[in-house]
Amino acid sequence: MSRVLRFLACAAVAAAPLAAQSAPPPAPSRSYPQLLALFTAWRAFEEPPRVGGIPDYRPATNARRLAALARLQARLRAIDTTGWRVPEQVDWHLVRAEMNGMQYHLTVLKPFARDPAYYASIRTEESDTPAEEGPVIHGAIRLWQYPVWPRTVLDTLRPLTGDESARLAAQLRTIPPLLRQARVNLAGANARDLWVGGVRAFEEQHEALGDLRRRVGAGDAALVAAIDSAASATDAFAAWLRAEAPRKTGPSGIGTAQYTWFLRNVLLVPLSWEEELTITRRELARAHAALRLEENRNRHLPPLPIAQSPAAFDSLRAAALPRYLRFIRDQEIVTWEPWMERALRERFMGFVPPATANFFSQGAQRDPVPLWTHLWHWWDNGRIRRAPHASPVRRGPLLYNVWMSRAEGMATAMEEWLMHAGLHDASPRSREIVWIMLIARAARGLGNLYAHANTLTMAQAGDLHVNWTPRGWMRRDPLLGFEQHLYLRQPGYGASYVTGGRLMEETMAERARQLGDQFSLRRFFDEVNGAGMIPVSMVYWELTGDPRMVRELATGTPLPFR
Repeated sequence: MSRVLRFLACAAVAAAPLAAQSAPPPAPSRSYPQLLALFTAWRAFEEPPRVGGIPDYRPATNARRLAALARLQARLRAIDTTGWRVPEQVDWHLVRAEMNGMQYHLTVLKPFARDPAYYASIRTEESDTPAEEGPVIHGAIRLWQYPVWPRTVLDTLRPLTGDESARLAAQLRTIPPLLRQARVNLAGANARDLWVGGVRAFEEQHEALGDLRRRVGAGDAALVAAIDSAASATDAFAAWLRAEAPRKTGPSGIGTAQYTWFLRNVLLVPLSWEEELTITRRELARAHAALRLEENRNRHLPPLPIAQSPAAFDSLRAAALPRYLRFIRDQEIVTWEPWMERALRERFMGFVPPATANFFSQGAQRDPVPLWTHLWHWWDNGRIRRAPHASPVRRGPLLYNVWMSRAEGMATAMEEWLMHAGLHDASPRSREIVWIMLIARAARGLGNLYAHANTLTMAQAGDLHVNWTPRGWMRRDPLLGFEQHLYLRQPGYGASYVTGGRLMEETMAERARQLGDQFSLRRFFDEVNGAGMIPVSMVYWELTGDPRMVRELATGTPLPFR
């Protein structure tokens, strides 16, 4: 059986829409436990072998792992899914997507051989997505998991215990040998923009290690020595990158064909590079036109003032928070849970002087509510921790950013959806912020699409991002460099904020058509949350029982609505 036919066979069984959350879970289909056993084996295999305590990305090791991966993929294809319910079939596709993600990393993206920033192993902030964005090295050191480093703005810090100090020192001691291996693995790399972007990644790692050194003090000599050694190795690696950068001349984008393969086979997004380009250009124009209409409607209103001090920003937030939370509860957007307020408060932005405010501070210090709608992310993440999905496949974050279209698409769509639902009726000028945020994300995604097609450099993609964002809010600052570099490292990410949102709209539209008068926002969003953090195509299938998007993944051809 051909791969396309095999793929369609797995999508052929359409079940009823998602059952009520209170219904007892049915017994698994006869062969479904085979998938769960394979999933356990797969997740254990995905961790690379260690040599001297560091992950082994050497070519010979990668070749052996690619062959072993092919055997796991064959085992997955051999599972008989006849008669499986839709949620079980979705799990099959999720495992397939993760395996494809590893295949793609070993054969196309090759961050261990092309992308110096892959070896920047220090992580200073918890991501607002289920897992870190973009390619992240195995064994990354997450400083925010230690009590000397703040995870949220509400955290109370404390000194490290002896065990914590020893564990952190052991992790930090992996940095010098890792960077020695990196020089060997990157010897043939010629992706200029990735190389240039890697310099800043290691400058930031050096800064983080300096901050960590100040936080831990001089009490633990072994930890201090590990920090100093890691900082020295990091500084030397950054110097090596700077010295080698002028010799790098090659492209960094993966090309449109490989981009499309990644969308359909890893992210499970039923679109092509060309279709994402069309959607993103359309959204950029639509948001610009909508902004001009809003500005005309509001032309007799005073502009929103920007907070000029920390106290003014605190006052602005104190007045805005009850209004936002009351709207979510009173309008029955989603089932409210008591922990949600704290989850939002934990992620409040700090004040930045207007002269140096980045894009997000420009909006938040005028009205924080539009950006808070994007922080739906933290409610998503809270559910993963507080109410793990019943399926082991979905219980934690999916690997290789497979969750991308759902996480970023939903958070971005919420900005506009809640505006249309009436969130800003009492503050019309706040609607302008919503449109500016969509413009910036569309411009950012459009530049990144061109960068992956190798028709724009990373710098030129940044220029597009700046030039198309109104009011000078997007500047050539560290945020711009971080975003363009990240999205060049991770195909599909830059456009996912926009295209994922549009796929979510298709999901809402079809579910509303099915339910008729029984449709409500709370029911819809509760159903989405119940499906877990999975690609929108899979959410669509579970909620509606319609495998249209799954078939589009296989054929690459848009299918008619039912």
